Amino acid sequence: MYNTAFYIIIGILLFSYILSRYLDNLNSKNRNKKIPKELEGIYDDDKYKKSQEYGKANSKFSFISSTFMIILTLGMFVLFGFNFINEIAISFSDHIIWSALIFFGILMFASDIIGIPFSIYSVFVIEEKFGFNKTTGKTFVLDKIKGWLLGGIIGGGLLALIIWLYSITEEMFWIYAWIALTVFSVFMAMFYSSIIVPLFNKQTPLEEGELRDAIENFSKKADFKLTNIYVIDGSIRSTKANAYFSGLGPKKRIVLYDTLINDLSVDEIVAVLAHEIGHYKKKHSLKGIIFSVIQSGIMLYIFSIFVNNIELSKAMGSQSVSFQLGLIAFGILYSPISTIIGLFMNVISRKHEYQADKFAKDHGQANGLVSGLKKLSEKNLSNLTPHPYYVFFNYSHPTLYQRIKAMK
Repeated sequence: MYNTAFYIIIGILLFSYILSRYLDNLNSKNRNKKIPKELEGIYDDDKYKKSQEYGKANSKFSFISSTFMIILTLGMFVLFGFNFINEIAISFSDHIIWSALIFFGILMFASDIIGIPFSIYSVFVIEEKFGFNKTTGKTFVLDKIKGWLLGGIIGGGLLALIIWLYSITEEMFWIYAWIALTVFSVFMAMFYSSIIVPLFNKQTPLEEGELRDAIENFSKKADFKLTNIYVIDGSIRSTKANAYFSGLGPKKRIVLYDTLINDLSVDEIVAVLAHEIGHYKKKHSLKGIIFSVIQSGIMLYIFSIFVNNIELSKAMGSQSVSFQLGLIAFGILYSPISTIIGLFMNVISRKHEYQADKFAKDHGQANGLVSGLKKLSEKNLSNLTPHPYYVFFNYSHPTLYQRIKAMK
């Protein structure tokens, strides 16, 4: 009844779950490690205790939610639940595109509905308890509805395009799909902040004043032309602060969370932006897009080899080749390769963070950046002593300790 592909899929799912739990356990134990001298003073005793409790709460929640999801996922494979959903989709339409859209629509919607109680607990219990949550029930519901609509329009549109390309080109579809995804990735990199973000948040130009003058003065010194500086109302959902750089060429913009402006001094904000400008000057965003394009090309090519493999569909309970079932099975089988690529990307990302920090340091912003990072860590109840293995597998940024050491 079950074939080799089925057992490999189950093995990969179990290994991934066990590895994540092992790493989380190591990280939890490392929270009690002595804080390095460079990080002393970030927390007072009460705040440090609170950060420990926050970490424990999230670790416990992660164990419960991930265990529930692995049991549910294994059940879907063992009981051939995916094939059951596929048969429902085919009963509505046997057209390859429509059946796939109905299949993934049911799957994604059901998965999100099942995950809602976990999201509610995370936001309205854990984040609320530790003073982070600012999300209202109305905002939570609207975010869900908008997410479903965007997923249906963008995700459904891309899926339909890929399946259509497959239906007319078959063996060569991966090349055309790769081109389509590349065009979409570049488009989103350029226009995400001006098209998608406004659906969820308000972005307003940074008003004239001391902060804008300081940012513009630094930009001139760093030989960086910057006119698009925006403030985003991140405080409608959380007290946590952030800043990011988006866009390419003339569409580039710096986005500051309003919470960042409230939490940091002008000098510290300028230092954080110096780091973000460093990313652009070092072409990290462009390199990230190139790496992503290469990764998607590799994945699509491998998928094109297996797309008509009956064994993948059989592993899902079907006796005939099914594009959507094959895609689900392939996604699991490909995950070890994806994990390896992800680890490599994390290594590159951490290297880029060091380079951006060095850019800030070379432009006289090291003290402000260190001070700002310490404040953000304290504000966000960050773990100051994450386990090295956990960092290697999960961190796209170096630890605070590593960044401070590198800037000395």
